[in-house]
Amino acid sequence: MPSSQPNWRQRLSYYFDKTLARGPSALIGWLALATALLIALATTVDLLAHGVPDQSSPLGVLWNILSQALTPNPVDSNNPWQYLLVMLAVTLGSLFIVSILIGILSNEIQARVDLLRRGRSKVLESDHTVILGWSHQVFTIISELIIANENRTEGAVVVILADKDKVEMEDEIRAHIHHIENTRVICRSGDPIELADIEIVSPHTARSIIVLPPDEDDPDIFVIKTILAITNNPKRRNSKYHIVTQLRDEKHLDVVQMIGQRDDVQAVMVEDLIARVIAQTSRQSGLSMVYTELLNFEGDEIYFQEEPTLMGKTFGEALLAYETSSVMGLRQMDGTILLNPSMDTLIKAGDEVFAISEDDDTVKVSGLPSIPVDIGSIKKNESSRKTVPEEGLILGWNRYGLVVVRELDAYVAPGSHLTIVANTNAIPEIKESSAHLIQQETTILSGDTTDRRLLDSLNLANFDYVIVLADSNMEVQESDARTLVTLLHLRDILEKYKEAHFIVVSEMLDLRNRQLADVAHVDDFVVSEHLPSLMMSQLSENSELQIVFADLFSHEGSEIYLKPIGNYIETGKPINFYTVVESARRRGEIAIGYRIMTEINNANKSYGVHTNPKKSEMVRFTPEDKIIVVAEK
Repeated sequence: MPSSQPNWRQRLSYYFDKTLARGPSALIGWLALATALLIALATTVDLLAHGVPDQSSPLGVLWNILSQALTPNPVDSNNPWQYLLVMLAVTLGSLFIVSILIGILSNEIQARVDLLRRGRSKVLESDHTVILGWSHQVFTIISELIIANENRTEGAVVVILADKDKVEMEDEIRAHIHHIENTRVICRSGDPIELADIEIVSPHTARSIIVLPPDEDDPDIFVIKTILAITNNPKRRNSKYHIVTQLRDEKHLDVVQMIGQRDDVQAVMVEDLIARVIAQTSRQSGLSMVYTELLNFEGDEIYFQEEPTLMGKTFGEALLAYETSSVMGLRQMDGTILLNPSMDTLIKAGDEVFAISEDDDTVKVSGLPSIPVDIGSIKKNESSRKTVPEEGLILGWNRYGLVVVRELDAYVAPGSHLTIVANTNAIPEIKESSAHLIQQETTILSGDTTDRRLLDSLNLANFDYVIVLADSNMEVQESDARTLVTLLHLRDILEKYKEAHFIVVSEMLDLRNRQLADVAHVDDFVVSEHLPSLMMSQLSENSELQIVFADLFSHEGSEIYLKPIGNYIETGKPINFYTVVESARRRGEIAIGYRIMTEINNANKSYGVHTNPKKSEMVRFTPEDKIIVVAEK
């Protein structure tokens, strides 16, 4: 019966295999041992064969053979033939060993290069921004962070970890973002829900972490898993993580808050945000541009600042104390955020104002001995609240539609009516949600919104506003193309029927198609997920803004409105913005800008929207122009 015990050759082969599995260092070790054996054997053979050259000692022979093994050189032919044969053997053996060594080193270098190209090397950064995940929103977020970091003297770093090829990510970023300025963007490949992969981007030293859900059917699950991987990491830091993300379904908000209760986790509710902006913009065009101006870093942003000279003064007095900043509210010493508080609210020690300004160091009081207000140009307070029923029309349907209808119901007057035209599959869902409306009744029709005959049959002249929703079930470009066709029909109807006066608000999926759609001269556009991207960028830089944004976008409390400026001041003559602010202050409102209606088609002038203007500059307003105010109604 054959023995089951391995022989010495098998044992040696197995031991050799185990050492080779350790990598290049083990191979180099074997080559060093082979070189040493070659030198020892060659020296022994030469000494036994009496091949020692004249005037050389055995130690000299060892040194010569060692040198020849490491750096082969020509050998003097006058030496003994035994010595020459040994040196030839050493030279051949050395070439063989060096060739193997070069191959090992070359493979190791190539492996390291491939590792770098795959984006698997660890990032050694601190105070950086980490983005976990990849979608088309990443380009907006990176662009905003670049602008936000322009004033940083040491430069900034944005690190991206996504389940995507590193080189492909870098190529797409270069294609979409042309000016990186002083911000370095580092890409790494890995799964954001894997603990080992997250360690690559050094999240424990990051200033903020943005969890960006992928473009898929259930992105909220990805968000929850990623936040769990960060907050429950065995290697987590003791201090809080600042995590910003977005959620599609409100039912997941409690879960995110629960797993992030030890940290500062802020979630933007995408559907609510987009739907609220669409609903508000449909009743006052230009609002989405105001929100964009407030949320992006290009221009003015919201900053918190303590001003000792305002202590003991009222909030109303603070509104006129700044020349180049527009005060919006107070953060009290206990952390309470007050957006548009009562004008007689006293500013106490430790309170901070938050204001729209170019930078945090520009929130400075003007120090003017007297405020140049033209009292004679201020009109008396007359209620401008619209109380008549409204006729609205929604063309198309998507997952935001239910929230849009719900938000509209919170704004319109009782007795209003809403017509919805959608494809057949969405009608049961629309009927179910419409049963709970309070202020308005609905008519639901099935049809193709790009069909001109259908649009003509709706008697569009009877409507106050028309909302065109993008079909999110289609490819982005196909959906935007259908939206554009609908918008062109609507514009043609407005031009042909002079009695038609409805506002047209459209949703676009791709920001690049916003410029293409300008040909339709639509009153306003809402680009899906563009505003959430801007908000996440803002929150990643300043978490305190979450409460401010929550108040602004809620239908409760104070919001942003565009109202006829003729209700506030005399038009047709030069008036400074101090006067406009004072007129709004007397109504318990905060004026933060204006919209020039002759500029609504000029993209270079933000479609007429001017937020936080210099208060001393004189402007000649027309009755068609709007004042942008923060008010309760």
